[in-house]
Amino acid sequence: MAVVGSGNIGTDLMFKVLRLSETLEMAAMVGIDAESDGLARAKRLGVPTTAGGVEGLIEMPHFDEIDIVFDATSAGAHRANSAVLAPYGKRLIDLTPAAIGPFVVPAVNLDEHLDAANVNMVTCGGQATIPIVSAISRVTAVPYAEIVASIASKSAGPGTRANIDEFTETTSHAIEVVGGAAVGRAIIVLNPAEPPLIMRDTVLALISDPSPETHAKVRASITAMIAEVAAYVPGYRLKQEIQISPVSADAAMRTLTGTSAIATHQVSVFLEVEGAAHYLPAYAGNLDIMTSAALRVAERLAATATPIPENAR
Repeated sequence: MAVVGSGNIGTDLMFKVLRLSETLEMAAMVGIDAESDGLARAKRLGVPTTAGGVEGLIEMPHFDEIDIVFDATSAGAHRANSAVLAPYGKRLIDLTPAAIGPFVVPAVNLDEHLDAANVNMVTCGGQATIPIVSAISRVTAVPYAEIVASIASKSAGPGTRANIDEFTETTSHAIEVVGGAAVGRAIIVLNPAEPPLIMRDTVLALISDPSPETHAKVRASITAMIAEVAAYVPGYRLKQEIQISPVSADAAMRTLTGTSAIATHQVSVFLEVEGAAHYLPAYAGNLDIMTSAALRVAERLAATATPIPENAR
């Protein structure tokens, strides 16, 4: 596999492959800045490098042996990279909000997209919160779900900052498509606090079932999902008890405009994501959850080794 993008996310992904994976081999680190720290570290570790972007990757002598390409650049760059790489039959794992291919959250829907040529890892906030929305929607209908992702400002590099609009749009859409909510909303907060704070995520979901039995199933489903995500993101955990509280009859439900559902209860879930600090500091859980999820997807794709259908290229 190759990593395109020698910034924070791409470099952390390289370290995860080298340290954790028994099925993936780092074949190339690709950047556009010959002086970047990611390319320098790759060279010291004996990983082949190029500063020529995807065109440079294609020219590398062992390009034909590469099966999987991670793109850790930006939404705009991935659109261009995807077009350049399309004729070569590589599997692309997109860590940007470009959303060209289907959204994939490993704990929720990875098995549904093992034959896709290009899969999208949504966003860091999406990887952290969509499993919770999905856990609720598997038990009862979710007319509305809202997530707030708060990350340390220091962990937001140029790519993240350039993609803020795409973050909210992509995450909101994935909350609906993957999470199962009728209406989804997403907010990201860049927290400038010093010392930097660990990533925090809040999930607020409205449900229309007042049954205590259903609420118990919702709690159990969320708890099981947290354990499933923590299996590949060890720093992923519940910060407070799961809260299910009644919605007062006179509460303004303007967020449900366009739906006929009448919410009876609000489910509130508060999460924390601590990074594994393979390359990035522990407070950068937002980046760690993306690279950890991408690694899980790549290992599963490598294990299945399903040829890409011609009509999917």
